[in-house]
Amino acid sequence: MKILYLSQSGVLGGAERVILDLAAVLRTIRPTWKLALIAPAAGALEETARALGIATTILPFPTSLARLGDASVADSGGRSGRAWWRLTASLGASSPALVCYLRRLRRTIAAIQPHLLHANGFKMHLLGARTVPDQTALLWHLHDYLGPRPLMAPLLRIALRRCHAIVANSQSVAADAHATLRGSISIRTVYNGVDLARFTPAGPRLDLDAGASLGPATPGFVRVGMLATAARWKGHEVFLRALALLPAGLPVRGYVIGGPIYVTDGSQFATNELSAMAAGLGLAGKVGFTGQLEDSAAALRSLDIVVHASTRPEPFGLVVAEAMASGRAVITSGIGGVAELIEGDRTALICRPNDAPSLAGAIERLALDAKLRERLGGAGRSTAVRRFDRQRMGAELAAIYEDLIKARERRENATAARS
Repeated sequence: MKILYLSQSGVLGGAERVILDLAAVLRTIRPTWKLALIAPAAGALEETARALGIATTILPFPTSLARLGDASVADSGGRSGRAWWRLTASLGASSPALVCYLRRLRRTIAAIQPHLLHANGFKMHLLGARTVPDQTALLWHLHDYLGPRPLMAPLLRIALRRCHAIVANSQSVAADAHATLRGSISIRTVYNGVDLARFTPAGPRLDLDAGASLGPATPGFVRVGMLATAARWKGHEVFLRALALLPAGLPVRGYVIGGPIYVTDGSQFATNELSAMAAGLGLAGKVGFTGQLEDSAAALRSLDIVVHASTRPEPFGLVVAEAMASGRAVITSGIGGVAELIEGDRTALICRPNDAPSLAGAIERLALDAKLRERLGGAGRSTAVRRFDRQRMGAELAAIYEDLIKARERRENATAARS
């Protein structure tokens, strides 16, 4: 069996890491399967995929297509005329390049001859629907909410007839897809998985102070950090305002780990924006910015408290599952798919979304109570082992692949018998 993954990014965001975790599991439970990947840019995804033995093809997006996205319009609730203007302009600019790209993608897929096409990301859902061969099953893997997307939602409703099944990374995302697509297609929930051998309480740690160009922290300081891409809805501003509200003598140092990794217009903070925000809040020397760190597991182990401060519903919250697996105390706004991962006051503390005083109160509570941090971390690890092992994710998706391919073969045989 040959599985071809379509990724709309060449960097290692959460959705891309899911592909790699899935491939690593399939290598062990379905060793005869052939895995291939098409990505729009060289980078960490390509390097890691090749190391896993995945045949990888780089098919670069034209610049206009790479930058096309409706996240900024969704973030503004459709109220920003400027965001709508940028979206309309970029859509028009991408049209000629899109035609050429579809032609190249169709030829590349035909040459690989996959039994199943696993499309990751809204752009690849659309492109896959336009290029999937008749004999190939198409699976859309939803890692985000479709309902708020003013461009992607109607386009995917049109493309739905070419898709054979949908997998969502949480029940929350699945419910949104059902309501938005309004089709009869099967939508299955498969929670993301975590490499439990890598994300562990014990293991190497990083010198976050050196990575953030800060002086060494005084012994006994509690390290509280946020590990996320620079998407504007991830809650960086809330985190910084919460740090500024902490009592002056509280032994806490903050860290912002990660940065802008995607090229879609209008959806992310620039690092200098966040640095200026911190300076304006009087946080100089109290919070550090490390940028992207290759070893996220070691980064999580270097923190005493992990903050997840999303201001809108989180589709899944992979960093929450990884922090739990790493035995860290977690604070989360707890909305969207994250609510399906945690138990308040048992595996995480929950603060109100977009509420800096609520987040500050949770940070202060944990900073002053080492036993509570230990209890939350232990319960989080136990939950991650029970629910978020990537072996479980791989087995569930392998079964879905097999069902789709068998169903496709039955339809082909029935068509052949009638002709």
